[in-house]
Amino acid sequence: MKTKIVSLPLIFLLTLSAAIPGLVIAQSAAPTTSTANAAKAAQQAALQAELSQVLAQIAQQQQALSTEQQKGQTLQRDINILDDKINEEQLSIKAHQLAIQQLGTQIDQKNQTINDLSAQINTTDQSLAQLIRETNQLDSFSLTDVILSGQSISNFFSDLDTFSSLKQSIQVTLASIQESQNNTETAKQNLTQRQIEEQDAQAAIQQEEQQVKANEAQKAHLLSLSKAQQADYKSVIAAQQVKANAIRQALFSLLQTSSQITFGTALEYAQAAQQMTGVDPAFLLAILTQETNLGNNVGTCNKAGQPAYKQWQSIMSKANQPAYLQITSALGLDPNMQPLSCPQASGGYGGAMGPAQFIPSTWLLMVPKINAAMGTTGMPNPWDPKTAFIASAIFLSDLGASAGTYTAERNAACRYYSGRVCDRRRPPNAPYGNSVMALANSIQLNQIDPLENAG
Repeated sequence: MKTKIVSLPLIFLLTLSAAIPGLVIAQSAAPTTSTANAAKAAQQAALQAELSQVLAQIAQQQQALSTEQQKGQTLQRDINILDDKINEEQLSIKAHQLAIQQLGTQIDQKNQTINDLSAQINTTDQSLAQLIRETNQLDSFSLTDVILSGQSISNFFSDLDTFSSLKQSIQVTLASIQESQNNTETAKQNLTQRQIEEQDAQAAIQQEEQQVKANEAQKAHLLSLSKAQQADYKSVIAAQQVKANAIRQALFSLLQTSSQITFGTALEYAQAAQQMTGVDPAFLLAILTQETNLGNNVGTCNKAGQPAYKQWQSIMSKANQPAYLQITSALGLDPNMQPLSCPQASGGYGGAMGPAQFIPSTWLLMVPKINAAMGTTGMPNPWDPKTAFIASAIFLSDLGASAGTYTAERNAACRYYSGRVCDRRRPPNAPYGNSVMALANSIQLNQIDPLENAG
């Protein structure tokens, strides 16, 4: 963005330039700036053209993949599918790389513009302050002071008019430059968001590279099959189904419940939640898995026969106790028998409920949204696995996870944990977000993808 200059007479601009050291009349640099901008515009146009071409190729590859998937399951069909997936992922990596190139030059350009404007404003502001001080000194003179000074009254007021006029003109110019800086700051904020998009693209590239490796390994395995195995490809498919069933039947521990569900059921709940909220199933499963492993004492309080200090009246904050009684009463449950989280060793309160670890007051706030999503009425049960999955997805969507980007999901995880975006302040919460994202990636690659590939 160019510096905005107020239209003023040339004689004034020359006077102002002499009066304020370092003030540069922007028009003198226009040819060089225009040439640089033209070069950057050409570079951006070339990158955009290449990106559009890559996106078109991705669309073609997706169509080819869809065509192959509709064919009967054979060795060659599965190899073709893997080829299509690998090509699509490699094109997607290239598209992300092109997008990153586009973002980088724009961010650097805006930062330089802001630095230049800040320096110019600082110089102008200092000169303006000096002129104001000198004008105030003239304002403090009385008529007697003027007469005694030996200076003619006409000359005195002429000087005063000159200072006032110059001061007013500088203020106009300063306001204009300040407006330019405000506009550039807004642009910088927009570019900061695009810098986040750049980070998301880097994360996407890393995940896509992992998917390429996995698909290439699977393709290599298929190509290494003996002729006998190729002839009896049904046995290979059967082996894949066995692996998929093992993943599907793996137990998924649910926090604060004595029961467990299979991973296949958990995935179905997560996929149902995705339809309602847009939150990625792997991310939701990672959050719930992370919550399960938070500590050894989580979910072990408020059981029959435990001492009073482990009962809900002691572990739960007074503010949450009425909400807890309202929830258990509406569900017809004994408040003295429902498993609750214990306070952590570092202090604070316990009393969180169910697989998703909602505190009672927050659960009550979620009730209308849960019922709207599930098409139900009354009090939803925080200890019911499917309800807990959907409630977590709704809450994570409210925290921004439905955007689906790496940064949005990571920040949503940190907000879920601590109420704020990922940062390194004390106590730091970024490790929690990092752990959730690594776990989500692992769940996608090692559990969800094999299930989907097995059909």
